[in-house]
Amino acid sequence: MESWVGWLGAAHLWVRAFHIIFVIFWMAGMFMLPRYLVYQHPVAPGSPEDALWITRIERLRKIIVGPAMIMVWVLGLALAFNIGFAGNGWLHAKLAIVFLFSGFHGWIVGVSKKMARGERPVSERGLRMLNELPSLVTIVVVLLAVLRPF
Repeated sequence: MESWVGWLGAAHLWVRAFHIIFVIFWMAGMFMLPRYLVYQHPVAPGSPEDALWITRIERLRKIIVGPAMIMVWVLGLALAFNIGFAGNGWLHAKLAIVFLFSGFHGWIVGVSKKMARGERPVSERGLRMLNELPSLVTIVVVLLAVLRPF
């Protein structure tokens, strides 16, 4: 067992495993959400096809993306408090990035709700570019967590 198991004790590995599982769920949903919005964008608001995209996106948000983000934060904060914040600059950087990504999550959910009302607040090209953000966040966060460069 690792020397920094902390107050979680033997549950540390279980908490870490479920944290990673919910990160995968959240990121999968965050890869899908902007892509779904790209597909919905050219569809005529109020059309039957638009209604299908609205339903798909709402289910993605309510069943996968929202609950997964909450679990990532709950389990991640438990792990952070377990190892402590002092001397873990990588953890501070990781938390800052995840905090900003959570803001993006909230913003893209807002965009999806506006699109469900028939608005198109972001261009299709903009949505395509935003679709790359989860990839970049994944790369940086994994490198910070594994390499712990500072």
